Amino acid sequence: MTTIVKARQPVLAAVVALRPRQWLKNVLVFAAPLAAGSVFEVDIFFPTVGAFVAFCLISSSTYLINDLRDIKADQLHPTKRYRPIPAGELAPSVAIAISGALFLVALALSFWIRPELAGVIAIYFVFTLAYSLGLKHEPVIELALLSMGFLLRAIAGGVASNLEISQWFLIVAGFGSLFMAAGKRYCELAWIEDAENGHPEIRRKSLEGYTLGYLRFVWGTAASVTITAYCLWAFEVGTAPSTLPWAQWSVLPFVLGILRYGVGIDRGQAEAPEDAVLRDRVLLALGVVWVVLFGLGALGV
Repeated sequence: MTTIVKARQPVLAAVVALRPRQWLKNVLVFAAPLAAGSVFEVDIFFPTVGAFVAFCLISSSTYLINDLRDIKADQLHPTKRYRPIPAGELAPSVAIAISGALFLVALALSFWIRPELAGVIAIYFVFTLAYSLGLKHEPVIELALLSMGFLLRAIAGGVASNLEISQWFLIVAGFGSLFMAAGKRYCELAWIEDAENGHPEIRRKSLEGYTLGYLRFVWGTAASVTITAYCLWAFEVGTAPSTLPWAQWSVLPFVLGILRYGVGIDRGQAEAPEDAVLRDRVLLALGVVWVVLFGLGALGV
Protein backbone atom coordinates (compact mmCIF):
# COMPACT_ATOMS: atom_id res chain seq x y z
CA MET A 1 0.00 0.00 0.00
CA THR A 2 1.47 3.37 -1.04
CA THR A 3 1.59 6.10 1.58
CA ILE A 4 0.46 9.47 0.24
CA VAL A 5 2.14 12.42 1.94
CA LYS A 6 0.70 15.88 1.34
CA ALA A 7 3.29 18.36 0.10
CA ARG A 8 4.23 21.06 2.62
CA GLN A 9 4.08 24.76 1.89
CA PRO A 10 7.50 26.41 1.27
CA VAL A 11 7.66 28.16 4.66
CA LEU A 12 6.72 25.03 6.58
CA ALA A 13 9.10 22.97 4.47
CA ALA A 14 11.93 25.38 5.31
CA VAL A 15 11.15 25.16 9.05
CA VAL A 16 11.00 21.35 8.98
CA ALA A 17 14.33 21.23 7.08
CA LEU A 18 15.95 23.04 10.02
CA ARG A 19 15.12 19.97 12.17
CA PRO A 20 13.91 21.91 15.24
CA ARG A 21 13.36 18.64 17.14
CA GLN A 22 17.12 18.15 17.12
CA TRP A 23 17.66 21.45 18.92
CA LEU A 24 17.12 19.41 22.09
CA LYS A 25 20.79 18.39 21.76
CA ASN A 26 21.78 22.02 22.29
CA VAL A 27 20.49 21.93 25.87
CA LEU A 28 23.95 20.53 26.60
CA VAL A 29 25.25 24.14 26.66
CA PHE A 30 23.61 24.50 30.08
CA ALA A 31 25.63 21.59 31.54
CA ALA A 32 28.76 23.55 32.52
CA PRO A 33 26.89 26.47 34.16
CA LEU A 34 24.69 23.97 36.01
CA ALA A 35 27.75 22.07 37.21
CA ALA A 36 29.29 25.32 38.45
CA GLY A 37 26.11 26.14 40.38
CA SER A 38 25.90 29.46 38.54
CA VAL A 39 23.28 28.81 35.89
CA PHE A 40 20.73 31.21 37.46
CA GLU A 41 23.12 34.13 37.79
CA VAL A 42 22.16 36.86 35.33
CA ASP A 43 25.64 37.26 33.83
CA ILE A 44 25.79 33.47 33.33
CA PHE A 45 22.22 32.65 32.32
CA PHE A 46 21.80 35.06 29.42
CA PRO A 47 25.14 34.30 27.71
CA THR A 48 24.29 30.60 28.03
CA VAL A 49 20.88 31.15 26.45
CA GLY A 50 22.64 33.06 23.67
CA ALA A 51 25.02 30.12 23.17
CA PHE A 52 21.99 27.81 22.96
CA VAL A 53 20.42 29.98 20.26
CA ALA A 54 23.72 30.21 18.36
CA PHE A 55 24.05 26.43 18.35
CA CYS A 56 20.47 26.02 17.15
CA LEU A 57 21.26 28.31 14.23
CA ILE A 58 24.62 26.77 13.30
CA SER A 59 23.40 23.19 13.68
CA SER A 60 20.42 23.88 11.41
CA SER A 61 22.81 25.42 8.90
CA THR A 62 24.83 22.20 8.83
CA TYR A 63 21.69 20.03 8.65
CA LEU A 64 20.76 21.79 5.42
CA ILE A 65 24.24 21.23 3.98
CA ASN A 66 24.12 17.55 4.94
CA ASP A 67 20.69 17.10 3.34
CA LEU A 68 21.92 18.79 0.16
CA ARG A 69 24.85 16.40 -0.01
CA ASP A 70 22.67 13.33 0.61
CA ILE A 71 19.71 14.05 -1.67
CA LYS A 72 20.06 10.89 -3.78
CA ALA A 73 20.73 8.58 -0.82
CA ASP A 74 17.90 10.09 1.22
CA GLN A 75 15.44 9.63 -1.65
CA LEU A 76 16.01 5.87 -1.32
CA HIS A 77 15.61 5.85 2.47
CA PRO A 78 12.15 4.86 3.80
CA THR A 79 11.90 7.82 6.21
CA LYS A 80 14.54 10.36 5.14
CA ARG A 81 12.92 10.65 1.72
CA TYR A 82 10.16 12.68 3.36
CA ARG A 83 12.60 15.41 4.43
CA PRO A 84 11.83 18.65 2.54
CA ILE A 85 14.96 18.69 0.36
CA PRO A 86 14.92 15.08 -0.96
CA ALA A 87 11.11 15.33 -1.23
CA GLY A 88 11.50 18.31 -3.57
CA GLU A 89 9.60 20.69 -1.28
CA LEU A 90 12.61 22.96 -0.69
CA ALA A 91 14.73 24.03 -3.64
CA PRO A 92 18.50 23.49 -3.21
CA SER A 93 19.20 27.14 -4.03
CA VAL A 94 16.85 28.27 -1.25
CA ALA A 95 18.39 25.78 1.18
CA ILE A 96 21.89 27.10 0.39
CA ALA A 97 20.76 30.69 0.99
CA ILE A 98 19.11 29.81 4.30
CA SER A 99 22.16 27.82 5.42
CA GLY A 100 24.49 30.73 4.65
CA ALA A 101 22.27 33.22 6.48
CA LEU A 102 22.04 31.00 9.57
CA PHE A 103 25.82 30.58 9.60
CA LEU A 104 26.43 34.33 9.51
CA VAL A 105 23.85 35.10 12.20
CA ALA A 106 25.18 32.33 14.47
CA LEU A 107 28.76 33.56 14.09
CA ALA A 108 27.77 37.20 14.70
CA LEU A 109 25.66 36.34 17.76
CA SER A 110 28.34 34.15 19.32
CA PHE A 111 31.06 36.76 18.67
CA TRP A 112 28.87 39.42 20.29
CA ILE A 113 28.48 37.20 23.38
CA ARG A 114 32.18 36.35 23.53
CA PRO A 115 34.84 35.98 20.81
CA GLU A 116 35.92 32.62 22.25
CA LEU A 117 32.38 31.32 21.79
CA ALA A 118 32.57 32.30 18.12
CA GLY A 119 35.69 30.13 17.96
CA VAL A 120 33.78 27.15 19.34
CA ILE A 121 30.94 27.76 16.87
CA ALA A 122 33.42 28.00 13.99
CA ILE A 123 35.18 24.76 15.03
CA TYR A 124 31.80 23.01 15.24
CA PHE A 125 30.94 24.22 11.74
CA VAL A 126 34.29 23.10 10.29
CA PHE A 127 34.04 19.66 11.90
CA THR A 128 30.46 19.20 10.77
CA LEU A 129 31.23 20.43 7.28
CA ALA A 130 34.15 18.00 7.02
CA TYR A 131 31.77 15.28 8.21
CA SER A 132 29.18 16.14 5.55
CA LEU A 133 31.70 16.47 2.74
CA GLY A 134 33.17 13.00 3.14
CA LEU A 135 34.51 12.04 6.56
CA LYS A 136 31.14 10.55 7.52
CA HIS A 137 32.09 7.64 5.27
CA GLU A 138 35.21 6.84 7.34
CA PRO A 139 34.60 4.36 10.20
CA VAL A 140 35.74 5.50 13.66
CA ILE A 141 36.65 8.98 12.33
CA GLU A 142 32.97 9.74 11.81
CA LEU A 143 32.21 8.47 15.32
CA ALA A 144 34.81 10.88 16.69
CA LEU A 145 33.28 13.78 14.74
CA LEU A 146 29.78 12.92 15.94
CA SER A 147 31.08 12.84 19.51
CA MET A 148 32.87 16.16 19.06
CA GLY A 149 29.59 17.72 18.03
CA PHE A 150 28.08 16.87 21.42
CA LEU A 151 31.27 17.76 23.30
CA LEU A 152 31.55 21.21 21.71
CA ARG A 153 27.99 21.98 22.77
CA ALA A 154 28.92 21.16 26.37
CA ILE A 155 32.10 23.23 26.18
CA ALA A 156 30.24 26.20 24.67
CA GLY A 157 28.23 26.77 27.85
CA GLY A 158 31.38 27.26 29.90
CA VAL A 159 33.10 29.35 27.25
CA ALA A 160 30.11 31.68 26.82
CA SER A 161 30.19 32.59 30.51
CA ASN A 162 33.95 32.34 31.01
CA LEU A 163 33.56 29.50 33.51
CA GLU A 164 36.34 27.09 34.40
CA ILE A 165 35.42 23.64 33.15
CA SER A 166 36.19 20.59 35.32
CA GLN A 167 38.36 17.85 33.80
CA TRP A 168 35.77 15.30 34.96
CA PHE A 169 33.06 17.26 33.17
CA LEU A 170 35.04 17.03 29.92
CA ILE A 171 35.52 13.28 30.34
CA VAL A 172 31.84 12.72 31.10
CA ALA A 173 30.77 14.90 28.17
CA GLY A 174 33.29 13.32 25.80
CA PHE A 175 32.59 9.66 26.55
CA GLY A 176 28.88 10.33 27.02
CA SER A 177 28.92 11.76 23.50
CA LEU A 178 30.72 8.66 22.20
CA PHE A 179 28.12 6.50 23.96
CA MET A 180 25.28 8.24 22.10
CA ALA A 181 27.14 8.32 18.77
CA ALA A 182 27.98 4.61 18.87
CA GLY A 183 24.41 3.86 19.95
CA LYS A 184 23.10 5.84 17.00
CA ARG A 185 25.23 3.87 14.55
CA TYR A 186 24.32 0.58 16.25
CA CYS A 187 20.62 1.29 15.69
CA GLU A 188 21.21 2.28 12.07
CA LEU A 189 23.21 -0.89 11.34
CA ALA A 190 20.68 -3.11 13.11
CA TRP A 191 17.85 -1.59 11.09
CA ILE A 192 19.73 -1.92 7.80
CA GLU A 193 20.65 -5.55 8.41
CA ASP A 194 16.97 -6.28 9.03
CA ALA A 195 15.55 -4.18 6.19
CA GLU A 196 18.23 -4.11 3.48
CA ASN A 197 16.83 -7.09 1.51
CA GLY A 198 18.47 -6.42 -1.79
CA HIS A 199 18.81 -2.66 -1.38
CA PRO A 200 22.51 -2.15 -0.49
CA GLU A 201 22.26 1.43 -1.76
CA ILE A 202 20.59 2.48 1.51
CA ARG A 203 23.62 1.38 3.56
CA ARG A 204 25.76 4.26 4.84
CA LYS A 205 29.35 3.69 3.64
CA SER A 206 30.84 4.06 7.12
CA LEU A 207 28.63 1.24 8.37
CA GLU A 208 30.49 -1.17 6.10
CA GLY A 209 33.41 -0.87 8.51
CA TYR A 210 31.36 -1.84 11.58
CA THR A 211 29.70 -4.90 12.98
CA LEU A 212 26.98 -4.92 15.60
CA GLY A 213 29.38 -6.61 18.01
CA TYR A 214 32.01 -3.90 17.57
CA LEU A 215 29.52 -1.06 18.04
CA ARG A 216 28.10 -2.78 21.11
CA PHE A 217 31.65 -2.94 22.48
CA VAL A 218 32.16 0.78 21.79
CA TRP A 219 28.96 2.01 23.41
CA GLY A 220 29.40 -0.39 26.32
CA THR A 221 32.93 0.84 26.95
CA ALA A 222 31.91 4.47 26.58
CA ALA A 223 29.05 3.98 29.04
CA SER A 224 31.43 2.43 31.59
CA VAL A 225 33.91 5.31 31.36
CA THR A 226 31.09 7.87 31.49
CA ILE A 227 29.63 6.37 34.66
CA THR A 228 33.02 6.07 36.36
CA ALA A 229 34.01 9.64 35.51
CA TYR A 230 30.61 10.95 36.59
CA CYS A 231 30.93 9.31 40.01
CA LEU A 232 34.29 11.01 40.52
CA TRP A 233 32.88 14.32 39.26
CA ALA A 234 29.81 14.10 41.52
CA PHE A 235 31.96 13.55 44.59
CA GLU A 236 34.14 16.49 43.56
CA VAL A 237 31.05 18.71 43.30
CA GLY A 238 29.83 17.24 46.58
CA THR A 239 32.78 18.72 48.47
CA ALA A 240 31.01 22.10 48.43
CA PRO A 241 29.13 22.94 51.68
CA SER A 242 25.64 21.46 51.48
CA THR A 243 22.94 20.36 53.91
CA LEU A 244 22.66 16.94 52.26
CA PRO A 245 24.85 14.97 49.78
CA TRP A 246 22.71 15.96 46.79
CA ALA A 247 25.49 15.59 44.20
CA GLN A 248 26.42 12.12 45.43
CA TRP A 249 22.76 11.08 45.35
CA SER A 250 22.58 12.23 41.73
CA VAL A 251 24.74 9.25 40.78
CA LEU A 252 21.70 6.95 41.05
CA PRO A 253 19.41 8.68 38.49
CA PHE A 254 22.43 9.31 36.25
CA VAL A 255 23.41 5.63 36.13
CA LEU A 256 19.78 4.55 35.74
CA GLY A 257 19.43 7.07 32.89
CA ILE A 258 22.46 5.60 31.10
CA LEU A 259 21.11 2.09 31.56
CA ARG A 260 17.64 3.13 30.40
CA TYR A 261 19.07 4.77 27.28
CA GLY A 262 21.02 1.55 26.71
CA VAL A 263 17.70 -0.30 26.55
CA GLY A 264 16.67 2.01 23.70
CA ILE A 265 19.94 1.33 21.87
CA ASP A 266 19.58 -2.42 22.30
CA ARG A 267 16.06 -2.25 20.87
CA GLY A 268 17.26 -0.19 17.92
CA GLN A 269 15.25 2.85 19.05
CA ALA A 270 18.06 5.38 19.54
CA GLU A 271 18.94 6.27 15.94
CA ALA A 272 17.79 9.81 16.73
CA PRO A 273 18.94 10.64 20.31
CA GLU A 274 16.43 13.46 20.73
CA ASP A 275 13.53 11.16 19.82
CA ALA A 276 14.85 8.40 22.08
CA VAL A 277 14.74 10.83 25.01
CA LEU A 278 11.46 12.59 24.23
CA ARG A 279 9.39 9.45 23.76
CA ASP A 280 10.65 7.71 26.92
CA ARG A 281 8.79 9.12 29.92
CA VAL A 282 10.84 7.13 32.40
CA LEU A 283 14.07 8.48 30.92
CA LEU A 284 12.67 12.02 31.03
CA ALA A 285 11.68 11.56 34.67
CA LEU A 286 15.16 10.28 35.53
CA GLY A 287 16.60 13.30 33.76
CA VAL A 288 14.49 15.69 35.80
CA VAL A 289 15.45 13.97 39.07
CA TRP A 290 19.12 14.09 38.08
CA VAL A 291 18.97 17.81 37.22
CA VAL A 292 17.31 18.62 40.55
CA LEU A 293 19.72 16.56 42.68
CA PHE A 294 22.88 17.61 40.87
CA GLY A 295 21.69 21.24 40.75
CA LEU A 296 21.08 21.30 44.50
CA GLY A 297 24.53 19.86 45.08
CA ALA A 298 26.21 22.35 42.75
CA LEU A 299 24.36 25.24 44.36
CA GLY A 300 25.38 24.02 47.81
CA VAL A 301 21.80 23.97 49.10
